[in-house]
Amino acid sequence: MKDVTDATFASDVIERSKTVPVVVDLWATWCGPCTTLSPIIEKVIGETGGSVELAKVDVDQNPDISRAFQVQSIPAVFAIKDGAVVDSFVGALPEAQVREFVERLAPGASIVDQLVNAGDEESLRAALELDPSNVDAVVALGDFLRQEDRLDEAEALLTPFAHVLDAKTILARLRLQRSGVRLDGDLDLTLEHLLEQSSTNEPSKDQLLEMLDALGPEDPRYVSYRRRLASRLY
Repeated sequence: MKDVTDATFASDVIERSKTVPVVVDLWATWCGPCTTLSPIIEKVIGETGGSVELAKVDVDQNPDISRAFQVQSIPAVFAIKDGAVVDSFVGALPEAQVREFVERLAPGASIVDQLVNAGDEESLRAALELDPSNVDAVVALGDFLRQEDRLDEAEALLTPFAHVLDAKTILARLRLQRSGVRLDGDLDLTLEHLLEQSSTNEPSKDQLLEMLDALGPEDPRYVSYRRRLASRLY
C-alpha cells in the first residue's frame, strides 16, 4: 500500500500501472464508509502477493486527483491498468464483491492459487480461510507441517481429505515418518525384500503398500510394484 499525492500520482499510479495493475482508493478521514472499506480493500489486495497494488489518496489533501477522477462521492475506487481506468466502484462494498473486483485485475491465477503457490504457512492458511475445501492448499499445508515434524497437526488437517490421492500420499509419508521409516537410501532393495515377503507375511504386504502410497503415483515404482504384488497374490 502506498499513500499517493497530487505530486506523486503520475509516477506512483500512471507509470506503475504499466507494470502492475493499481487500485486507487480515494478516501477522507471524516468518511465513515471509507473507514469500513479501508481494511477490506487492504486485506484483499494484500492477498494478491504483489500482483495488484493499492494507492491511497486523501481527497482533502489532494484535490487535483479528485478533480481528475471527477469524484462526487467517497469512497471511490478506480482500477488503473496501462495508464487507463479499467474498472471502478463507489461506496463500501462487502468483502466478497471487493475480492471479485480485485480478482478481475489479478493476472493469471486466482488469489487462492497465488497464496498456494507462495507456499509458506501464512499464505497457505490464508488460502484455506478463503476456500476451506481447496485440496491443493490442504495438501500443501499438510506437507509443510509434516516436514516441520508437526505430525499431529498435519494428520488432523489431511484426514478429512484422505480419499484424495495427493492427501493420501502425504498421510502415508506422515505415518512412515512417525514410525521412523525413510524413503531415501537403497529403497529398491527394501521394496524387493518386502515384495518377497508379502505373499506369506501380511505386515510386509501392508508396509509395501504404505511405502508405495508414500511414493505416490508419479513414481514409476508405484504402478510396477503394485502389479508385481497383485500377480503374486492373485
